[in-house]
Amino acid sequence: MSAGQNLRTIENALSRAVPVEVPGLRKYGPYVSPFAYLERQISAPAKGGFPLRLREPRHDKVTDDIKKAVERSGLENGMTISFHHHLRNGDAVIPKILQALAEMGFRDLALAPSSLPDSHDMVADCMRSGLVSRLFSSGARGEVGRAISAGELDVPVILRSHGGRVRAIEQGDIQIDVAFLAAPACDRYGNMTGSAGRSACGSLGYAQVDARHARHVIAVTDNLEDYPLHPRISIPQYLVDQVLVVDSIGDPSKIATGAARISRNPVDLRIARNAFDLIAASGLLTNGCSFQVGAGGASLAVAACVKDYMAEKKIRGSFGLGGMSGYMIEMLEQGYFEAMLDVQSFDRSVTDSMTRNASHIEIDASCYANPFNRGCVAHNLDIVVLAALDIDLDFNIDVQTGHDGVLRGAIGGHPDTAAGAKLAVVAAPSFRGGVPTIKESVTTVCTPGETVDAFVTERGICINPKREDLLECARNARLPVKDIRALRTEVEKLTGVPDAPEFDRNRIVALVEYRDGTLLDSVYRVK
Repeated sequence: MSAGQNLRTIENALSRAVPVEVPGLRKYGPYVSPFAYLERQISAPAKGGFPLRLREPRHDKVTDDIKKAVERSGLENGMTISFHHHLRNGDAVIPKILQALAEMGFRDLALAPSSLPDSHDMVADCMRSGLVSRLFSSGARGEVGRAISAGELDVPVILRSHGGRVRAIEQGDIQIDVAFLAAPACDRYGNMTGSAGRSACGSLGYAQVDARHARHVIAVTDNLEDYPLHPRISIPQYLVDQVLVVDSIGDPSKIATGAARISRNPVDLRIARNAFDLIAASGLLTNGCSFQVGAGGASLAVAACVKDYMAEKKIRGSFGLGGMSGYMIEMLEQGYFEAMLDVQSFDRSVTDSMTRNASHIEIDASCYANPFNRGCVAHNLDIVVLAALDIDLDFNIDVQTGHDGVLRGAIGGHPDTAAGAKLAVVAAPSFRGGVPTIKESVTTVCTPGETVDAFVTERGICINPKREDLLECARNARLPVKDIRALRTEVEKLTGVPDAPEFDRNRIVALVEYRDGTLLDSVYRVK
């Protein structure tokens, strides 16, 4: 029997059925509220820092033989391997390593990447062959998402936010045996950076966590530099066991499809204007404010409006956060923010900025969004602008499943920043391809509605009823405020109501963990 079949479930605070235990994984608690772990004084002791490994002086870490590196790592069937996704769709390390592991006859491995890019459909073949039997990720797209939704893995996939993944690693829910970390520039002792080399990808914020906690760390590089690597080290040599030299770790031109640019789409621009008008009306755009926005065209249009407003009002912000685009670095260099805190670079144009700009600061994923530390940066955010696939009448957000019920997205830092920011604005079109964005109930809850302050579309602004103060600000500014139920009805008169996907409710194929490790939702096999 599959571990995802006929599990005993209970309802969480969002009235979602979630299992209390999954064979092969662990026991779970149901989601209660965004900060229940504080209210109940839940302690989360870390399992310790990086493992100690003793090496003789002048130990040679370098090899160009993948299989030899794997043998030296002590990897065995059933163990857990990890990768980072900073090269995004240009990554060549995951396919290269998984192919070698398949040729070596490995089976039943747990794959725990920081996320899976759109381009890695071959992971689905590894699942079907038995090389990969468990998957822990921020997202599942393409053929991998389709395979999971069809129930091709016996054990439910665990989907976590970026902050939730770090928390899981530090608590020991994910125990990485071997981390294969793409290193755009690396020296013979394993000092590495993402800011140099022909495969430069910028920040290595997600990889830093794996390097600190994995039992064995292999730096995979196509650019072996003289020792010591300089002027910037993202991951130091004392965390690295081996240096594996390969012909290519990937194509950095595919980190983003060209340089991220402001959208010219009239719908996107209307959404962006409405989102900015709400941000301005909130009163949070003042000296010392902090801000995070994505790298999509509509998101950058919001950033452009913010920049113009800051110029007009002579405002200088404290910091920008998150995945960095070239546009955000321009705002840093033009003096609109004191610093940029970068966990991931969305645009190749920013990859050398950390070397060039002392105020462009690389941070790791724990510093970015881990709720179980002494203070993550996401909890210091004033404003965050987020995207969504769907939203429901309770403001719950789905960034993971499409209208057909198939997994096709990634959670990323969505619930982390929504929980931490003073103002969390979700911006999306009112419908896509004739399918309305507002649902009575989303297919999969990825971000609980109680952490979402407003939903902004080209047709108006919906404000969470719990934010009476924000509603008053918006009405005083004469913004196009609409009740979310009324907007749903308005859109459905244009699009009609699509048929809901059919699920096998006896078969859970994935679980969405909230950032504190409780369960937000269950994902079921699509019929």
